[in-house]
Amino acid sequence: MTIRVAAKALEPVSFRSILGVEVAELGWDEAIALLQDRLRAKRFTRVGFLNAHIANIACTDEKLRAALKEFLVFPDGIGVDIAAKILYAKPFTANLNGTDLVPRLIMATRDPLKIGLIGATRQNADRAAAALAKMAPQHSFRVVSDGFFSTADEPAILSQLAQYRPDILLVALGVPKQELFISRVITAEHATMPFAVGALLDFLSDAVPRAPLWVRRLRMEWLFRMANEPGRLWRRYVLGNPAFLGRVMRQKMGGTGSSA
Repeated sequence: MTIRVAAKALEPVSFRSILGVEVAELGWDEAIALLQDRLRAKRFTRVGFLNAHIANIACTDEKLRAALKEFLVFPDGIGVDIAAKILYAKPFTANLNGTDLVPRLIMATRDPLKIGLIGATRQNADRAAAALAKMAPQHSFRVVSDGFFSTADEPAILSQLAQYRPDILLVALGVPKQELFISRVITAEHATMPFAVGALLDFLSDAVPRAPLWVRRLRMEWLFRMANEPGRLWRRYVLGNPAFLGRVMRQKMGGTGSSA
C-alpha cells in the first residue's frame, strides 16, 4: 500500500494499486470528510471511480490510464474488492461507488453549493437535477449540457462553466469519454470538483432502474443491471469479469496486468 502525502486534514490518504490505478482506501465518513475539506479549501480535485469494467478499459487505453493518474479514484463494486483481497489480503473498507457517494456528499454538505450537470439526455439531466434539489434544497443545480455534444460545442460549454463556476460538476458521458473530457478541458477555472459519474443521472431520473437495496447488500447489483440491459452489458460482465480477474492474477504474480 502506497501513501501519497497531501496537505489537508485527513491526509495523507492510503492508496492501493489495482492494475496500475491508485485507488483510495477510505471509509464512508472519511471519504465524505476529505471531499468536504477540499471543497471548502477550493482545491481543484478530479474525482473518478474504478470498477472492473473501467480497469479493463484502462489496461488497453493508454489515454484513459494516463488520465486516471490525475484523479482521486474511489473503489466501485465487488470486482475491485475481490482484486484487493487477492492483492492485499483484504477488501476495501467501503464500496465508494459514485451512485451512492455523490448523493451522500451533496446531502451531507450543509453549506450551499453550486452544482453543475453534464450528460445523459436533456430530459434525464433535468429530472436528475430536480431529484437532487429535492434531496438537498440547500444547494443550487444547473444542467449545463446534455451528453450529446460535439467538440465544436465545447467552447460554449466551457464558457457557461466559467460563468457559473460550480463547486461540484457531475459529468455523465460514459467511460472513457467522461474521464478524458474532464482531463482534457476541465480546469479550476470551470469547477472545483468534477466527478466522472457514469450512469448516475440516468439512475437519479429513474430512466434506468437501480437494484433493490437487498441486491446491493449482496453485492449483486452488476447481475441486476445485466438482467435489465443484457444486449448492452453482457459482454462487460460475462467476458469482462473473467478478463479482469486474469489481469489481477498477473499483477499478483508480478506482472503489470495491463496487457490486452
